[in-house]
Amino acid sequence: MKNKLIIIIAGEPKSVFLEVFFKAIKYKKYKSPLVLICNKKILNHHMKKNNFRKKINLIEINKIDEYRLNNNVINLIDVEFHDGKENEYLKNSFNLAFKIIKNGSSYKLINGPINKTSFLKKKFLGITEYISQRFKTKNTGMLIYNKELSVCPLTTHLPVKLVSKNITKKLLNEKIELINKFYKNQFGFSPKIGVTGLNPHCESILRENEDEKIILPLINSKRKKINIKGPYPADTIFLRDNRKKFNVIIGMYHDQVLSPIKALFEFDPINITMGLPFIRITPDHGPNQSMVGKNNSNPRSIINALNFLDKA
Repeated sequence: MKNKLIIIIAGEPKSVFLEVFFKAIKYKKYKSPLVLICNKKILNHHMKKNNFRKKINLIEINKIDEYRLNNNVINLIDVEFHDGKENEYLKNSFNLAFKIIKNGSSYKLINGPINKTSFLKKKFLGITEYISQRFKTKNTGMLIYNKELSVCPLTTHLPVKLVSKNITKKLLNEKIELINKFYKNQFGFSPKIGVTGLNPHCESILRENEDEKIILPLINSKRKKINIKGPYPADTIFLRDNRKKFNVIIGMYHDQVLSPIKALFEFDPINITMGLPFIRITPDHGPNQSMVGKNNSNPRSIINALNFLDKA
């Protein structure tokens, strides 16, 4: 099972993803065969732009289990692309990946960065929610994973003014259980979980204080079965001596935990979607069109993503 295919969706046509992908496969040989889903012309364009040479092996999706694949070449599923039809191209790329996964040929997926505003058209909060809906999975979570410390935002990609309305005991309980189950299944141990409060210093002048009314009671109810503590003020939990106490920190909203984790570890973390019937990872960076062709992008996150799935 461990050497099952790693399916890689290249993502946006104008992105640094293929540059960092080229660097990642030059950096190391991976045991799991890599299958890239991308338009061949786009791939050739980026290969030329980055002075990268490797033979392309075209794969027919309906015969994918018949190939003896190796990583001496780029194994490519060619997706039709037309200028101005980027969203259709991305949708078709995801559909092909989902077909491979549903057929049982792979349980490992990486997708390159996607312009969420354009692709999702406000129908979903993020790509995590888009994929979850396609697999009819309700309880999923974003884990920004790093060996030293990981974080999980309770709410994702929500405008700040909507965050407090969406913090519930049910949602927090689901994320705690999801993290605990993921760590047990993937790493064989129960993680030490810290939880931030919502308000500065976990204090509020309002009568309805989420930290006291929602977060603290839920944490107290979980302590007998799960190693969890909090709520902690978000401005101190990431201090060196404090963060060493935890494997995972749950925050109440996106930037409350993603900003410090990126400041601490820069390009090292990877974004894992917990709760899906397969392992889905995305490198922790965006398309960054301004960097395309400059050969200055850091490949660390895609290398870590490939390393993680290679051992999964």
